[in-house]
Amino acid sequence: MYNTAHSIAIVDDHSLILQGLVSLLDRIKTYEVTATFTKGSDLLSYLQTDPVDIVLLDISLPDINGIDLCLEIKRVAPNVIILGLSNHTERSVILQLLQNGASGYLLKNIDIEELENCLDQAVCKQMVFSSAVQDIIANPISSDLPLLPKLTKRETEILKLIASGKTSVQIAEELFLSPLTIETHRKRMMSKFKTKNMMSLIRIAIENKLI
Repeated sequence: MYNTAHSIAIVDDHSLILQGLVSLLDRIKTYEVTATFTKGSDLLSYLQTDPVDIVLLDISLPDINGIDLCLEIKRVAPNVIILGLSNHTERSVILQLLQNGASGYLLKNIDIEELENCLDQAVCKQMVFSSAVQDIIANPISSDLPLLPKLTKRETEILKLIASGKTSVQIAEELFLSPLTIETHRKRMMSKFKTKNMMSLIRIAIENKLI
């Protein structure tokens, strides 16, 4: 019988956590854990020759911070779905992981039903958060609020159009501007928010209700 299960790699520096997750995921037939790692460097080496569909990523690792590792994973395997799976509840940590390419964030207290739902949403290209993380994002405390740059009215307008999937040429036509002007706005916004790509900028803008 053809196996259509989505492959998963897990990175966590606690062997007991790894064993528990493998056991838990073994009960979900549409997903298969094909590799586990306690170090980020071992995962990166693995991904160069053995692609997986999903990486479940802890933040605290012995050799590299999970936030930095997320960026490295995306360089090695741009199409892999990365979901943070951690006990860290700091809103700033969650947002940094998303900025570096993660598709969601789950806390380790997640139950099997919610985990399966989140995985299903993730493979459908949706951003996913466990219910506890949704509360953290929706209700930031004052110390979590980043001091973000402000978008001008024109930048907000352009960013909304970019987020809707329109190209620079299409936006230029709609706003009666030149494509070069739109590209200049793109670069200026990325520089202002210190992001490496527009997807990261859009994530920040959405999470902080700037658009």
